[in-house]
Amino acid sequence: MWKIAVGFALFAALSIFVIIKAGDTADMGGEKHGADAVHAPEPAAAASTPAPAASAP
Repeated sequence: MWKIAVGFALFAALSIFVIIKAGDTADMGGEKHGADAVHAPEPAAAASTPAPAASAP
């Protein structure tokens, strides 16, 4: 029984540590869809450049 209490205390301490370290950057809102979702745009230059052709021996 004491193992459960010690495990809970360790888990709680770890959770509080992670939340404090994240500061105001922690997003606890869950999964986002639509206009709320923030994604970095893909660079267009990297997608449009062709891959170099391999030289045949």
